Amino acid sequence: MFTAIFGSVEAGAMYALMALGVYLSFRILDFPDLTVDGSFVTGAAVAAVLIIGGTSPIIATIAALFAGFLAGCITGLLHTKGKINPLLSGILMMIALYSINLRIMGKSNLSLLNEETLISQITEFWKGLGIDDGIASLFSSIGLSNYIPKTWAILIIMILLALIIKVLIDRFLKTDIGLAIRATGDNETMIRSFSANTDTLKVLGLGISNALVALSGALIGQYSGFSDVGMGIGMIVIGLASVIIGEAVFGAKNIVRATLAVIGGAILYRIIVSLALRVKFLETGDMKLITAFIVVCALVIPKAIDFQKEKQKRRRRLLASSTKAKEKSGESLAAIKTDL
Repeated sequence: MFTAIFGSVEAGAMYALMALGVYLSFRILDFPDLTVDGSFVTGAAVAAVLIIGGTSPIIATIAALFAGFLAGCITGLLHTKGKINPLLSGILMMIALYSINLRIMGKSNLSLLNEETLISQITEFWKGLGIDDGIASLFSSIGLSNYIPKTWAILIIMILLALIIKVLIDRFLKTDIGLAIRATGDNETMIRSFSANTDTLKVLGLGISNALVALSGALIGQYSGFSDVGMGIGMIVIGLASVIIGEAVFGAKNIVRATLAVIGGAILYRIIVSLALRVKFLETGDMKLITAFIVVCALVIPKAIDFQKEKQKRRRRLLASSTKAKEKSGESLAAIKTDL
C-alpha cells in the first residue's frame, strides 16, 4: 500500500507540471485547449529521440519544453490569425501532432530502459549525497523499515521542481504581461480597449501552457522508460481533474493558492487512482472510467455542498424573519392591551 502511494506521489509531482499548464489555458486564458493530448507526447518523443541519439538528458528535456511551446503557439495562431474556434483549433493541432509525433519517433514506441535519462542521473547524484541512508536509519529506528522506498530522489527533486515552476508562474502572472494575459481571459473586450494585443497574449499564454505540458511528458517518458504515441490520450481530462480536485479541496482564492492547489490536486488525483485500482472488481483498463468518475465527483460534490449551505442560509433567514414578525406582533398586542 505504502509503495503504491509513494509511487503515485512521485508521478503526481511530474503530472503537476502538466496540470499547471492546463490551469493556465483553462482557468487563466479561459481557453479549452485540447492540444495537451498531443503536446504531452511531443515532449516525451523529442526527449526520447535526442537521448537515444546521444544528447544530454538535460538538453533533451529543455528541447522538449521548446517543442511544446511551439505547438501551443501554433494552436494560438490557428485561433487568432486563422479565426478558428478555440475548441476546434486545439482539436486540429492535437490530430496534427499525432502524425508529427510518429514522424519524430519513427515508430509508435521508443524504449529508454537502456539509456541514461534525467531520472537515472538524479538517482545517481542523490546516492552520492547519502540522504537515503539517513532517512532509512530514521525509519528503522521507529520500526518502519518495511516501508522504506529504494530512493527518495525522484519524489523530493520533482516536488521541488514543481514548486519552483509554481513560484515562477506566480511571479510571471503578477508582471504587466501576466496581468494582461489574466485580463484577456477575464474580459477580452475590456483589455482591447486599453490597446493591448490580445492575439499575441493568447499565443504566448498557450505557448507557455503547452511548454509545461511537454516538459511533464518528457519527465514522465524518462520516468516510465518509454515514449509511446498513445500515452497522451485523455491527458486533458487528467489535467482538468487535477485542477478541479485541487480547487475543491484546497481552495483558489488567489493565484498563489490556486497554483499550489493544482499541484496538490495532481498528487491527490494519482493517489485516488492508485487506491481505486486496488479494488478487486476494477482493472487497469478501467483507468479512463475511474478518471471520468473522479472528474464527475469533483464537479458535482462541491456544487451539492454549496447548494446545501445556501439552503441552510435560507432556512436561517426565514426563521430569523418569522421570529422578528412574531416579536412585532407580540409587541403590537401588548400595546393594544395597554391602550384598553
